[in-house]
Amino acid sequence: MKKPSRRDAGIVAAAPGAEAPITPRLDNASMSDIAQALANGQVDATTLTKAYLARIEAYDRGGPALNSVRTLNPDALAIAGKLDGTKPSARRPLAGLPILLKDNIATGDKQPTTAGSLALEGARARRDATIVKLLRNAGAVILGKANLTEFSNMLAIDMPSGYSSLGGQVKNPYAPTLVDDDDIPVVSPGGSSAGSAVAVAAGLCAASIGTETSGSLLYPATQNGLVTVKPTVGLISRAGIVPIAHSLDTAGPMARTVRDAALLLNVLAAKDPRDAATERQRRPADYTADFTHDAMKGTRIGVPSAPADPLNDPFYGRLPPRSAKVMAEAIKVLEDLGAVIVRASMPTAGWMSGPGTIMAVLNRNPLSGSKGNPVPQRIVFLYELKRDLNLYLRDWATNTTIRSIADIVAFNAANAERALRFGQDNFLAANMTRGDLREREYKAALAMDLLSARTRGMDAYMNQHKLDAVLFPGSGGAAIAARAGYPSVMVPCGFASGVDGKDTPDYPLGITFAGRAWSEHKLLRLAYAYEQASNMRKPPPGLPTL
Repeated sequence: MKKPSRRDAGIVAAAPGAEAPITPRLDNASMSDIAQALANGQVDATTLTKAYLARIEAYDRGGPALNSVRTLNPDALAIAGKLDGTKPSARRPLAGLPILLKDNIATGDKQPTTAGSLALEGARARRDATIVKLLRNAGAVILGKANLTEFSNMLAIDMPSGYSSLGGQVKNPYAPTLVDDDDIPVVSPGGSSAGSAVAVAAGLCAASIGTETSGSLLYPATQNGLVTVKPTVGLISRAGIVPIAHSLDTAGPMARTVRDAALLLNVLAAKDPRDAATERQRRPADYTADFTHDAMKGTRIGVPSAPADPLNDPFYGRLPPRSAKVMAEAIKVLEDLGAVIVRASMPTAGWMSGPGTIMAVLNRNPLSGSKGNPVPQRIVFLYELKRDLNLYLRDWATNTTIRSIADIVAFNAANAERALRFGQDNFLAANMTRGDLREREYKAALAMDLLSARTRGMDAYMNQHKLDAVLFPGSGGAAIAARAGYPSVMVPCGFASGVDGKDTPDYPLGITFAGRAWSEHKLLRLAYAYEQASNMRKPPPGLPTL
């Protein structure tokens, strides 16, 4: 493989003899390339931050109006100025790199932390979330907060991905102008971390941080052609993150390359006394170690799609023809790299879940196709939501009178025209629980989720077939890995088109490598080998360097 030139690496140099500084091509430069430019003195943090702010103005506020950035940090340029003399290093690997945070991650500064809710407009946090402290210590410039699906898509049934009553609708940069009759994007920007993903895809920041409970990192990553890591629950502290459910919640990086995601994981993965789940954490010293082109050789990769058992194939069997072709080509790449592909059905208990794990919630969403019908929702999500959100509002939120989920429900009802375009049926259901997790139905549902997804699902599947990883198309395997608390790594693998019979521009599709607890390093190595062999990521069209 030839060594990339500076232009190939995403760096644009001034003409010979010119005095203008060398600046990164922000439309597609990797975080690693930008860090190298900073380290070499080719650009400084202030110039870089100004360049990202200009792209946000041109493409997020103007042009296609992607609406991925909910608010900018008023201190971003001041922070960058203090870092102009500091180059990325082993001690401060992110020095000068502008990073966006999903707007459910607390910052103890002038920025609000709102989860996209009108009820929390203007609410701030008493202190930085643990991961924000780690980012600042590593030298990152916190550029601002990314838009998200309101309360991480737990407010209402069938709320569109990337919509919040406070921030409006995020658009997919690969098809920003294509909307339906209700002005909802035809090509989804992805799960609740939609803004975090769109901003990285569009080159509005060096990288971003999103969160996931079940699919909210993986879905936006596949829709926007990005790499993400949905970590093992407990690898990254959740202290200071507006929660859904502590049994599944985690933060994770959004990046353009596998190496970038691994570099961010190096910073984010740390034990924290504020989050007991991190006490059992296991991690390597460096997630970028041993990245090689031959890492796939001899590994056993499970593909849960057995030709002899087509009815038990919820992952591959429902793929549209073009997506199925892309996945077949990706699997061929893995085989060419030396992987042993094991085609075998996933145990049904793993993906169907067990008895007593869901409850029916009446759907009052006026724009939903299932309005007026009971819709199955996960018991663990609804019961943990009330307890966990109330604790966040008590311990972290300031500059607001909102102190409980009941307060949010009441505020929304009183401001329904602005706050309840899609209803709040899940919050109504969650508010009816005790809020202390002592209910027997909750305890039984949690135990059954772990039994079905982990013991009888991922563990049984990987044990039976002696697998190193399980390969899922797009975010199709998000739920089973999430309920097991296990990690997933997403990497772009090609492009799909069409949604529900409607023609669309091409938009990205990714593959997910999932595995056992604390196997992030192995999964990243596999994703890196695939990424280097396939090189499938392409930036969105129409968003060039300014």
